[in-house]
Amino acid sequence: MAYKKLSEQVMELSNPQRSDTFVKLFQEAVRQGKFDGAYMPERFTLPKQFNRRGSTETYQRDTREMLFDETPEFTEWFEGVNRDLAAARRGGNIKPSVEAIESGLISFEDMVAETRRKMQASYEKGQALGKGRAKATKKKK
Repeated sequence: MAYKKLSEQVMELSNPQRSDTFVKLFQEAVRQGKFDGAYMPERFTLPKQFNRRGSTETYQRDTREMLFDETPEFTEWFEGVNRDLAAARRGGNIKPSVEAIESGLISFEDMVAETRRKMQASYEKGQALGKGRAKATKKKK
């Protein structure tokens, strides 16, 4: 049996900025019994750099070390997960800005459609509230 530490496996990720997501997926797979893993007493630092809100500071997080059996099933699972995490994040949080629209990162037409949808939903909600209040006042008389 070839035992390996989670911290060693994390170093093999194509995109270390997704190491926190990988650890969650790994723990979930162990919980579901996809492969065997056990907690170890020590902790290790994830390679991901987290950003503090409202500041340019970064920090790192620690997580519990785990030992697992490196089986062909695990290797196959890891390759799939690593491929998914290495791919650019789908959707991504691109903040709407003139630069983002001009460079084509965001579709102005999509923003217009989304804005209209939100405005319509808000309008309908207001109309429904008004109707509800109108009925309530009629009943009281």
